[in-house]
Amino acid sequence: MPVPYLISFLALAVSFYSLWTSRLKRGIVKMTRPPKIYLGPNGPGGPQKKVSVPMLLYCTAERGIYIQNMFVRLQRGESIQNFNLWQYEDHGPARGAGVFVNKRGLGTDHHFLIPNDYSQYEFLSGDYLLQVFVETVNMPPRKIFEQNLTIPNEQFQDMKRLNGGLYFHWSPGAQNYSCYVSAELP
Repeated sequence: MPVPYLISFLALAVSFYSLWTSRLKRGIVKMTRPPKIYLGPNGPGGPQKKVSVPMLLYCTAERGIYIQNMFVRLQRGESIQNFNLWQYEDHGPARGAGVFVNKRGLGTDHHFLIPNDYSQYEFLSGDYLLQVFVETVNMPPRKIFEQNLTIPNEQFQDMKRLNGGLYFHWSPGAQNYSCYVSAELP
């Protein structure tokens, strides 16, 4: 094969690759590890519970993707509770009704609440599995994050006594979450 044909073929291959990665490829949504996770009441002394997770959402493709819904699933033993009312911070709390995420990402606080008809849910001491799901347009929900968390009995007692919530803070050096109770809400 003559050299000019080889160079033309390589240029065409690079052009197709560039077209694929920048315009045609449908990426997936991912998130960074949250620096903190909050489990507790939605307001001072309120019955509604929430999970608050600050995160950076980003898309693996150049063209970006639309998120139409997100939710958190919290599992303790055989008990599973979905926190499916999604809010995020956009110059104040906004009901999650769709956001566009590209390669640059969207970093903000996300709050997941239980509908009012499930207000009897209680955080108890024990081991939990926290999962974050994202639903993009015309696609089923997909898990993008999973973390095991433990509510020790003494923190559980403090939560009840203070009517507060439990904060889990990521410790990069130890590669785990440490927790403490606070009456201050996120």
